[in-house]
Amino acid sequence: MPLSEYRYQRRVQFADTDLAGVVHFSWIVKYMEEAEHALWRGAGLTISPADGVVSYPRVALSVDFKAPLHFEEEFEVHVRIASMSRRAITYAHTIRRGETVIATGTMTAACVRKVPPPMKSTEIPPEVLDRLQPYREP
Repeated sequence: MPLSEYRYQRRVQFADTDLAGVVHFSWIVKYMEEAEHALWRGAGLTISPADGVVSYPRVALSVDFKAPLHFEEEFEVHVRIASMSRRAITYAHTIRRGETVIATGTMTAACVRKVPPPMKSTEIPPEVLDRLQPYREP
């Protein structure tokens, strides 16, 4: 596994599926977000600090669907940081069941200061940038 990639393992739950027994498309985005949060935990961070001053709302999302997932199937979300600026992070995701690619996608989160209102774009704290650096694409 490249250093720039984090792998998040999961199993499809019944609630994730539609009446056809296939994972509903909206869950693919949730899986991407779960993997992002797991990457942050792997880096010793939390995306939702207890002080609640800084937040990372999603500002862009793209998903390409390749194959279905079904109840009880195990899969992995491979996530890496495609780009990181002073104020935003773009993640690249590949969801796989074994060798089969289920979906690929990107998600961009902006760093905002919530306090005092209203929310306003701000720079990502240096310690966050440092800890996420190993997950950047080479």
